Amino acid sequence: MKSCLLALVLLLGLNLAGQAQAQTIDPGLWELKNDVRMPDRPEFAAQMAQMREQMKNLPPEARKMMEQQMAGMGVALGGDGAIRRCVSPEEAKSDVIREGYTEDNCTYTQVSRSGNVWRGTLVCTNPQSQGEFMVTLHDSRHYTMEARMTGQDEGRPTRMEMTVDARFVSADCGALAGKPARR
Repeated sequence: MKSCLLALVLLLGLNLAGQAQAQTIDPGLWELKNDVRMPDRPEFAAQMAQMREQMKNLPPEARKMMEQQMAGMGVALGGDGAIRRCVSPEEAKSDVIREGYTEDNCTYTQVSRSGNVWRGTLVCTNPQSQGEFMVTLHDSRHYTMEARMTGQDEGRPTRMEMTVDARFVSADCGALAGKPARR
């Protein structure tokens, strides 16, 4: 189940933050800095730090293979564990954060927008979890996201809190251009 929770963390970081403001952001290369906390699992922070350290110290061949696999999914590693993804012009125009939108076992519900802020509920089926999110569009090149999710981990209730700071890097996506970004 812990691997499912780690997958959910990555999924939310890419999907919710990577597309939440798609209708009003600039297309191009974006960097998403995630901060994930699991108050019920103090060991989670140590596991995430260990994973980042392992990734940083990968042998060159292993790192290259991992980077190629990630690029095939339309993402890359940025600085300090940040994730980079390419937002196509089509994605930048789409309105994916809406009532009933489902992606990768997660569905947006109770979605509302007031000015530059979207709020709603996210219900996921694998792993079973649900929670609230809020996305704030600061401008076409910067947005932030906060999410609080609850679920089960090894039969125990678990809470997850996540913040994402997303910033536009470049109009040129480089090697990620034309790659199918995970949505």
